[in-house]
Amino acid sequence: MFLNVLVGVDGSSSGRDAIALASRLLSPGGRLTLVHVRAPAPSAAAGPFGGGADDAREASRRLLVRERASAEVATELVSIRDLAPGRGLHVQAEQREADLLVVGSCARAVAGRTMLADDTRAALNGAPCPVAIACCGYARATRPIRTVGVAYNRSRESDAALIMAREIAAATGAAVRALEVVPVMGHGFRAFVPASADERVDAMLQEAGEHMDGLLDVDGRVCYGLVGEELAAFAREVDILLVGARGYGPCGRAMVGHTADHLERSAGCSLLLLTRDPAVNRADRAGIAGELEFGSPAHRPTQTAAPLAK
Repeated sequence: MFLNVLVGVDGSSSGRDAIALASRLLSPGGRLTLVHVRAPAPSAAAGPFGGGADDAREASRRLLVRERASAEVATELVSIRDLAPGRGLHVQAEQREADLLVVGSCARAVAGRTMLADDTRAALNGAPCPVAIACCGYARATRPIRTVGVAYNRSRESDAALIMAREIAAATGAAVRALEVVPVMGHGFRAFVPASADERVDAMLQEAGEHMDGLLDVDGRVCYGLVGEELAAFAREVDILLVGARGYGPCGRAMVGHTADHLERSAGCSLLLLTRDPAVNRADRAGIAGELEFGSPAHRPTQTAAPLAK
């Protein structure tokens, strides 16, 4: 579970979905922060908050207070200015050393699905901590996490996802399920597939199955197919699906690959996209959880963030 969680809110139902998921993933005694990203002053004058930076900041404060009251959670409230909401959240997560950033699905998502707006997705790619995406309607149909799914492929990244899944399961009493997809071999026409291809697939399935059988406390299975499609179907069977980072990219960053991109647009449950090392600094951060009060200078970013008074 997580000790220092940032949640992006915007006054919409997707923000409330994110708060609900964050509350499920927050460790007892952990620190929850609601962050609203508002437009810089020149844009704010023509935007929904009316005239000027002061009016925009006050409207942002009211929005945050309202969302906190609606969710009935104890949180710090932070208003920041940035042209790109995702980038603003990304910067805040890094400056505040968050170990989880939670966002909601965009308004185009079908109920029960996840989908990120393109600008948010682009900014969160490379986030300094794991990113959770609450599926559409999560706050209305919230339920305990009973099944934690893992997209598994025997890589170091998927092993890290499995470790995190076990940690969440231990805290929530959930079961852990894992799926490894042996990908379809790419051939334009079946007539050109070598005769040995089926044997190779069978051998790969057997090897993957034997490895899966050796995983402790995991209900695992193996299948052959299109990775994104199979994992999207698997997501409908679990309450949250964990996806490891790509095998390359900045160390300690969340790098969204093709599979995660597909899941963001079609998964039937909430997602948790991990950094390359989701356990980094976890122990060091344990001591600060719950100790800092609203607007603490120790966690006040140096740029445009503005923790708000109670």
